[in-house]
Formats: sequence, structure tokens, C-alpha cells
Amino acid sequence: MITILCAGSRGDFQPYIALAQQLKKYKKEVRISGPKEFKTFVTSYDIDYYSIEVDMNALKIDPKMLEEAGSADNPLKMLLAFNKMKAYGDFTTKEYYQACQNSELIIYHPGLTIGYFAAKELGIPAVLASPFPMHKTKQYLSVVMYGKSKPTMINNKISYLMIQGMLWMAGKDSAKSFWKKEFGRLPIDYGAPYEYHNQANQPALISCSNYIFKRPADWNSHIHQNGYWFVEEKDDFRPNQSLVDFIEAGEKPIYIGFGSMSMMKKHSELGSIVVNAIKKSGKRAIICGFGRPDNLTNDIYALDSIAHAWLFNHVSAVCHHGGAGTSAAGFNAGIPSVIIPFSNDQFAWAHRSYDLGIGVKPINVKKLTVDNLADALIAASQPDIIAKAKEIGVKIQTENGAKDCAKVIIDLLEN
Repeated sequence: MITILCAGSRGDFQPYIALAQQLKKYKKEVRISGPKEFKTFVTSYDIDYYSIEVDMNALKIDPKMLEEAGSADNPLKMLLAFNKMKAYGDFTTKEYYQACQNSELIIYHPGLTIGYFAAKELGIPAVLASPFPMHKTKQYLSVVMYGKSKPTMINNKISYLMIQGMLWMAGKDSAKSFWKKEFGRLPIDYGAPYEYHNQANQPALISCSNYIFKRPADWNSHIHQNGYWFVEEKDDFRPNQSLVDFIEAGEKPIYIGFGSMSMMKKHSELGSIVVNAIKKSGKRAIICGFGRPDNLTNDIYALDSIAHAWLFNHVSAVCHHGGAGTSAAGFNAGIPSVIIPFSNDQFAWAHRSYDLGIGVKPINVKKLTVDNLADALIAASQPDIIAKAKEIGVKIQTENGAKDCAKVIIDLLEN
């Protein structure tokens, strides 16, 4: 049994589902472990799930803390938010450790270093699987500072200390406390484990295209980045006929959706801004996650959720918050990106798309208006952006990151 430890939102789980799908093709038993609210989503792909049964209400964790973590728009705020989230780790560490029992190998999200220490305790391999590049390199800033700071030697070094420090902070105290209670000592190799993944029996896997951020030449050979990890959707997916009719009724629409970001109370006005910007731009659009705002027209189709893999092949551009998974899906579709970053690594994907010429200039959500969003939607139809987006999309589709990384794991187990 291979156990994959996950955390985050629905979008954060998708790359790990993709990796699990590829491992199952090698006839391996695989299970994903994470919060109970994602069980139905994961098992819908025929992947076993080990639920972490933590009741956020019973723990009396302040919802504002979680909102702060999702809204941190600079490195200092991110650091403070991750520090506050340590309390959550105290209640999940024991259950994640139990999820690792009877496994032959542990794959873990960088925010769940309990996976590394559990594997060491159990005498089995640990594999770091990250949804973004996070290992030290001199070639570019980490995703918490890219687009916000100049890429100097000092800033590069600080940026990787920052991203690894934040992720380590989220779980270090809870791991320390659990091991002292359970075993009367610290975990084996106690410390931020990310740079420990530098040998064949302890590799690191990265879900990122080399056409977005090229694999750094100064990385250790056991850090594997071979492309994005995309979920293989079931063939029986059938979109709502009214959506199909809308798409076919005129020029290709633009997709606009901000994922979980649009659910935050502080961004309750987003739906109105989006609808009015669409009207001003003269574009047709599909909006997702805003309910049904007032004053919808025949050129705007509202939905609650849908598989990006299908929809992005039927739109002319994607406007979103810059989540790593949504960004990857947009890049892969080969269409222009309009990214409105809210927090954390979203700024990196927004600025990277602009730097590569496959997206328009990012607009910080704090500065979003009807006028500048309308201008951005119009700018996404520039021929040079369309051509570059298509070119990179074709290149990304030549990669098969999940398959190649699954082979790394299989080779590790066999050798």
C-alpha cells in the first residue's frame, strides 16, 4: 500500500489524484489521506481514502484564521498566517500518523512533514511531492516572492528560506509534541526535511511544467520535474445541455471563476464587478462560483462548478485567481490567462504568465475594478498573446508529469 498525505483545497488534491491514478496503472494499491470533506471527491475517481476526522467547529478554530491564510498577499502575512495555523496541526498529526500504518511508501505534501517522520519511524521510503517548485536554486525566486521582488542572489536565497520555513512552521511543533508523547523523543532527522530529498531512495517530485518554470540546472538529480500532474477525467462526463447550447450560440466565451476565493465574505462584491466588467468588455462569458448575480444577460452563463479539463477546451481565455491547479489547466489548454491574484503563490503564476507572454498584466484583487477587469478581458484577445499561449499549450501537452513521476516511485520500490 502506498499512502499519499494531502492538505489544502479541492484544487490542491487534484495533482495527487493524478499521481495515484498513474500508480494504480502499475497495479499498486494507493490511498490518499486528508480531511473528511474531500472523501467523496477523491473516491469518485476510484481512489481509496483515509479520512482525517477533524471537526473544525469542535476544535474552536477561528474561521478568520483560515481566511487570513487564504488572503495573505505578502510574505510577512503568509508567515504570520502559517504560524497561527500550528494549532490545527496539533489535532491532525496523530491521525495522519495512523494513516501511514501498513504502508510500503509514504508520499507527502510539503505542508505535511509528518509523512517524512512517519516513514522514517516505520523504516519505509518517504517521497516529497510538491505542487510547485520549492527547492533552493539560484535561477529564480520561489513562488512566494516571484513577481514581488527583484531576482537578486540575496532575494533568491531569502525566498527559499521563506517558503520552506513557512511550510515547516505549519507542522514542526505538532510533530515534536506527538513524538515526545508517543515515543519519548524527537522524530528521526527532526528538522525541515525538504532538502533531505537528494538520493534515489528519498526523491522529490514536482508537479510543474518545464515550459512554465524550467527545471533548474543546479537541482540535485533526484528532484524530478517532468510536467504537470493532470487528472484523467472519466469518459462518461456529460455537461449540462444548456451550457453546451450557450457555448455554441456565438463566439467562444471567456471563463471567469475565482475558486474558493470568491466565497470569502471580504470579497462579496466580486460577482457584481465581474458581471459589469463583462458587459463593458462586450464579451460573452461563463462565470463560476458567484451564484446568480443581479443583471445577468444572455451573454453570461452562470454555473456553480465544472471540470476545468473539459470547459477550458471550449473557451477563448480563462480569468481566475491564480491557484496552481487552475493556472496549470489554463496553460495546458493553450489559451490566454487573465489572473487576478489574491494571496500566497497566486502572484507567482500571475506574473509568470505575463512574463511568458501567455497572459495579460496581473491585477491585484485589492485594485480590481469594473474598468480594469474589462480592459484585461479585451487585452486577452490580442493575437500575440493567443499565439504564444497556444504554442506553450502544445508544448505542455507533450509532457506527462504524473506518469513519469509514478515511474520514479515504482523504480524506487523495485530497486
